[in-house]
Amino acid sequence: MADELDILRRANPVPATDPRFHDRPLDQHAQRRLNRLLHGERHRTGPRPLRRWVWSVGTAAAVGAVVLTLTLSGSTTTPAVAAPRPLIVEAGSTPVPLDRLADRVTASAGSQRLVQGTHVQTWSMSLTSGPGARPPITLPAERVVRWKADGSHTELVVATDPRHPGRPVVTDADPVPRTVEDGHVLSRRTYPPSWSDAPPVARPPHDAERLRAYLDEIDRIEAMGTSELLDAVAELLNNWTLGAREDAALVRVLADAKGLRPAGAVTDRLGRQGQAYVYEDTAHSARRMLVLDPRSGAVLGIEDTVTKDDPEYGVKAGDVMSYSAWMR
Repeated sequence: MADELDILRRANPVPATDPRFHDRPLDQHAQRRLNRLLHGERHRTGPRPLRRWVWSVGTAAAVGAVVLTLTLSGSTTTPAVAAPRPLIVEAGSTPVPLDRLADRVTASAGSQRLVQGTHVQTWSMSLTSGPGARPPITLPAERVVRWKADGSHTELVVATDPRHPGRPVVTDADPVPRTVEDGHVLSRRTYPPSWSDAPPVARPPHDAERLRAYLDEIDRIEAMGTSELLDAVAELLNNWTLGAREDAALVRVLADAKGLRPAGAVTDRLGRQGQAYVYEDTAHSARRMLVLDPRSGAVLGIEDTVTKDDPEYGVKAGDVMSYSAWMR
């Protein structure tokens, strides 16, 4: 019997003498995962094979949307807006290389300060598959996060479609999609004080090398290629409104990203002038467009367009599946 007990003790994956399992403060990876549990799911904007995609639009956008009719709960039948057409690069516009934009932004020495919190306009596309699947529907919302000096923060999410102010908005806050009034509060939460030295809650640095390491730390599940970098940028912007120094550092990081090519001038979905940079994410059958302010270098938006039909979810090549627009 003693021999068997010795074998079992040696096979124990959590031995009492192992210092890794003693009571101690959480390391940065554990702290980051705890923050995700406490403060909600990550807002991933990358083109992954998920059943919900996110994009954002503004009042000045002319998106040429196709209208589908979807019967929702309640007494009305509400048109659900399908994917808009991708942003169009202005014909004859001159693309600005990212390294040149980085030099311009660094030289401008803007006065914008770093602020913890975010203001982002989004639409989520809800997709279903299988027999009896309904057509895709879009779920517009505006999200505002504000942090206080004591480390607590608030999050307000409102159902609103900035293209159609005053009109009812589709939401799936309940099990069955339904319409609500424009400006309907979907959630209003206050979170207790919390601190973390792990990204994206930790204060982002304002030099390129440390910011690159910070972005890599946001998600260590995959090696940080260009698509993962864009995901990390979106995660950063869903937590912080960058200042001028952070904007300059971020443009410098993006300038080193492989395959992110300058495309020319665009007008984003909030009517703002920007410079577009495109990455062909062949691994996920997506085309990703990053839109930057041509003066400050601030990220205005990220758009994901599908490049291959997916009949299971009713998605076709050319559909804009994701767009997020960040505001100051």
